[in-house]
Amino acid sequence: MKSVWALLSKDILLEWRQRYALNGMLLYVISTVFVVYMSFKLKVANIEPITWNTLFWIILLFTAVNAITKSFTQERSGRLIYYYTIVNPQAVIIAKITYNSLMLIVLGLIGLIIYATMMGNPIQDLPLYLFSVILGAIGFAATLTIIAGIASKADNTATLMAVLSFPILLPMLLMLMRLSKNAMDGLARNVSYDEIITIVAIDGIVVALSYLLFPYLWRS
Repeated sequence: MKSVWALLSKDILLEWRQRYALNGMLLYVISTVFVVYMSFKLKVANIEPITWNTLFWIILLFTAVNAITKSFTQERSGRLIYYYTIVNPQAVIIAKITYNSLMLIVLGLIGLIIYATMMGNPIQDLPLYLFSVILGAIGFAATLTIIAGIASKADNTATLMAVLSFPILLPMLLMLMRLSKNAMDGLARNVSYDEIITIVAIDGIVVALSYLLFPYLWRS
């Protein structure tokens, strides 16, 4: 845990000093929301709730892919070799997943505020919708982090990320859209228990597999 905390603190400190990556992703979110606003809200007075929900998760998904692609490619080979000599690979992957989860939660919540401000807010159960965003951010971060580690071993990282992540993220995305739609409709929360359990299980499986399999990737 000391190694995880040291690596996590290092990533947060570097991000706070440079801030170009986070600022770039915020600009990406704002630009995407503005394009959606120009394409839909200005042409249609009242956008359908299911369309509203689908567009938001598409924005968050592409934001996650763009934000996490650099997880391992930004680390120089010399620094990775140094990590190899002082920490366990499990500490590296847990620190990466934790940092990317925190970053995506911040981006997701800020994006939701901007999106609801520009596109209107049809959400009836806001706490449940925020909970779905947090679960989605953790799931996207865990899945894309291990895929970024695999893709970093190849030349065309961005293309490989898209190819490998889509079949894994699709079931999670469908559950998240169903859960968030229940929140938008204001349904009783016990109706959403199956979706919540499924999403939490998927997140747990991905984190566990990352913890078990990353050492083999690390040795390569």
